[in-house]
Amino acid sequence: MKIYDTEGFPNPGRVRIALAEKNASEQVEFIPVDVMSGEHRTDAFRAKNPDSTVPYAELPCGTNISQCTAITEYIDGAYEGRSLIGETPKQRAKTQMMNLRAEAGLVDAVGAYFHHATPGLGPDLETYQNVEWGIKKKDTAQNTMRYLDSVLAESEYLAGDAFTMADITAFAGLAFADFAAVEIPDGLNNLQAWREKVGARPSIAA
Repeated sequence: MKIYDTEGFPNPGRVRIALAEKNASEQVEFIPVDVMSGEHRTDAFRAKNPDSTVPYAELPCGTNISQCTAITEYIDGAYEGRSLIGETPKQRAKTQMMNLRAEAGLVDAVGAYFHHATPGLGPDLETYQNVEWGIKKKDTAQNTMRYLDSVLAESEYLAGDAFTMADITAFAGLAFADFAAVEIPDGLNNLQAWREKVGARPSIAA
């Protein structure tokens, strides 16, 4: 399998953590994409990934899969090791629910703030900006942080007692928030403790 990505970006980071959790990082080939030069918007790139986003996966059969959740689903089933999504229907549903909340409320919300209310990736790539929308999404991101803190007051991880895809998404979202200067509100001790614990995992700390 080939992974087309840009190292250091939040969504590629989610897939890299998932691969590391499954001890599969050495079993894939990473193909760098020059986002800053607009490579992800070329016709050649869009022919394989119409989303014009990184990452996307190219399977050995030639099938292309984009979107982090879909790629992680494939990784979870294709490689050995403990599931990152869950073994039972209930576990899988809860993981997907929390993953969607972390993705929309944190990763995507921080992204909207970064791309709309800051210089983002620069004028050549940020061809449309709505500052008011970006600021609103900063509020969404911080409210999501408060919500996640309340979840972590009742459980060890976001979807229960086991580390899952939802934790990967939220961890990447907080890293993106640091980069975009979206501060974690004061008093979210559960979220901060969870972040330290997750950050010490070999798949992340290495």
